[in-house]
Amino acid sequence: MGAVAEAIRRKLEIALNPQRLEIVDDSDKHHGHSGHREGGESHFTVSVVSEAFAGLNRVQRQRRINEVLAEELSGPVHALSLKASAPGE
Repeated sequence: MGAVAEAIRRKLEIALNPQRLEIVDDSDKHHGHSGHREGGESHFTVSVVSEAFAGLNRVQRQRRINEVLAEELSGPVHALSLKASAPGE
């Protein structure tokens, strides 16, 4: 796991205390597209299950993650696909 993916993992674990967290670097699928960088770590898919999402709608969950990852989203991460759910969903 690269430095950007590790930063994403660390920040989400601290902020959301997830029961499940999966981070996939999809950068190789975007070779030749906008935002792609050699070495990857520009496009990610993140799946997270956390009690912190209970009672929140999809947009609120995504905003919460975007706030936590604001530094990465303003720099090295070009695209972030999110799957956020509460336990049991």
